[in-house]
Amino acid sequence: MAEHPGGIANREGETAYDVTWPWTTGRLEPGLTCVFRVKNEARNLPWVLPPMLEAVQHVVLVDNGSDDGTPEIAQRVAEECGAAERFTLTSYPFRVSRAGPEHLATPPDSVHSLTHFYNWSFSQVRTSYSMKWDGDMVLTREGVAALADLSWQLEGSGAVVLVPRHPVSIESESVAWIDLGFRFLEPWIYPMGPEYTFVKAFEWEVREFPSTAERLILPEGLCVELKWLDADEFAHWSHTSFEDSTRAPRKRREWEVYSALTAGRGEEVEGLQRIEAPPGVHVVDHITRTWLPHAERPLVRRLGRLEV
Repeated sequence: MAEHPGGIANREGETAYDVTWPWTTGRLEPGLTCVFRVKNEARNLPWVLPPMLEAVQHVVLVDNGSDDGTPEIAQRVAEECGAAERFTLTSYPFRVSRAGPEHLATPPDSVHSLTHFYNWSFSQVRTSYSMKWDGDMVLTREGVAALADLSWQLEGSGAVVLVPRHPVSIESESVAWIDLGFRFLEPWIYPMGPEYTFVKAFEWEVREFPSTAERLILPEGLCVELKWLDADEFAHWSHTSFEDSTRAPRKRREWEVYSALTAGRGEEVEGLQRIEAPPGVHVVDHITRTWLPHAERPLVRRLGRLEV
């Protein structure tokens, strides 16, 4: 990849989107910044942003060409939460290659590469720790408390934190299915520094970290991932042939669940549980505020491969 002082130049010559690493331009402040890279997440953000703004010191949201009002809703939610001064909204105007073969064919220093997009997004961070998060992932109250504690406990530790998440496929405002048959676990929280940057892998980008770094695993039940059955949850992939995939077992599981639910066969999938909310309560609120905190532990009984 083409280097420039303190970062990475992109091959298209779009200098405003060269990566300039923040640790080369000044001292990073203590704390944890959550980085969202989003496209058309307007429906999810009213659930996603408030708990995250409560949990961490700063939130950076990078919009990648949304046409559903995502940036405006994000800004409004931050203001309504009284957190506008801790919220940074920016945009990345280039079409980014989809995961899979399209990503594999794109040079890592192109503005169209997932790798460059992620490195540029995380170069906006000014705290010593950063957190990758998706625009469809909702913290429970326990999740908020855990991250709030981590934000000061991690300082100077060099540890990498893995967060379990539980996919929730939403059938309607009152009915959803939670997947407790596969262990969705991967690193989300990293120190900022030259040993913790993104590199190109086969299917998507991967954030490097030293083999000596301590790995901390948070408890189950802190986060759900919203998947709407009336939307294309695989639009960011350049293929959907996951049945025989050995590199992406979690995508294979997601495809199995999606295929079963859209065919009306959810009860046939081991570990998939139907949840119905009480009248007048949205099922997302019911799961995150009531059902999940009181569910029997361990939540996941049939453990799948760890995504680490």
